[in-house]
Amino acid sequence: MRSTTRLSERSFTLVLWLIALAFAGFLIGLGSLVVGDLPQVEHRYTLDQFLDRGQTDATAAALKQVRHERADNQQQAERTQLALDAAHSASEASHETFANWLKTRNATQRVDQDPGLVARTQQLDALKAAERTVEEQQEGLAKADLGLAQRETELETTDSEQRAAAQQKLDAAESGQELRVFAYRLALTLPLLALAGWLLLKRRHTRNWPFVWGFALAAAFAFFVELVPYLPSYGGYVQYGVGVVVTLVAGRAAINALQGYQERQRAAEARPDEERRTEIATDQALLRLAKKVCPGCERPIDLTNSEANFCPHCGIGVYERCPTCDHRKSTFERFCYACGNRASEVAAPVA
Repeated sequence: MRSTTRLSERSFTLVLWLIALAFAGFLIGLGSLVVGDLPQVEHRYTLDQFLDRGQTDATAAALKQVRHERADNQQQAERTQLALDAAHSASEASHETFANWLKTRNATQRVDQDPGLVARTQQLDALKAAERTVEEQQEGLAKADLGLAQRETELETTDSEQRAAAQQKLDAAESGQELRVFAYRLALTLPLLALAGWLLLKRRHTRNWPFVWGFALAAAFAFFVELVPYLPSYGGYVQYGVGVVVTLVAGRAAINALQGYQERQRAAEARPDEERRTEIATDQALLRLAKKVCPGCERPIDLTNSEANFCPHCGIGVYERCPTCDHRKSTFERFCYACGNRASEVAAPVA
């Protein structure tokens, strides 16, 4: 690929692009700090802000009291269970003693032991009655625990409902807050994007082009990184709707650009050959020739044919004879390769 750009100019251009990237990086860092601080203009919401403190405190106090009563009831039930185990053990021991005593009485057949039989029977009855009393106490505690458990469940349900209602209010408030923060981002980003577009259209070919491109890169980063990801969803309708609008706008712009390009090409091809050649930059022309396309209409041409001096599509002169040495050269080269003399403004095409 041939080019008339000097090596030093290319080095300076590379340095300027590095400056543009550095400028864009600093702008991006500064913009990220500003955008990152935008949520601080809004205070953070908490769930407690949306709870009815009177109802919530009453429910919490009642729930605490019920749990405390359940804990006391369970401790008493554990003590009753221990007492029941002791009474059951005493009753079994007394039954075993009574059984042994009956065996002894049957063996001796002593009538004087009948009063002892009555006393022992009464003792067993008393132990059984005490055991039953403890069982009744245990049943009462179990019934009370069941009631407390139901009451605890009701209070927990009430507390959950209160918190769910507060959560809905919190979600709505946070959604509105996110929308406001997005509006802040939009108000900050869109003017930057519009300014970047204007600078690219009007100032990108000036001597300050590195700063123009750096600002444009920073604005594009702010739009696609700091704004687009925070676009409200609303179930996906917003993203798809924005996508449709952006696609329509971009598609229409591309169609208009294509039509404008085709019209400019038709108008250019209608002008004289010499006038058209003066409007095409040397670097651009040589670059297109290296790709084997016409510098004027960008259609393919056969450069291997030594007799192909004009584009067969638009008629622009591609090769000519040097007026000094008669060497065949490109019409877009300012100096002859063979003799080094400067080409005339209008040289005669190869015969």
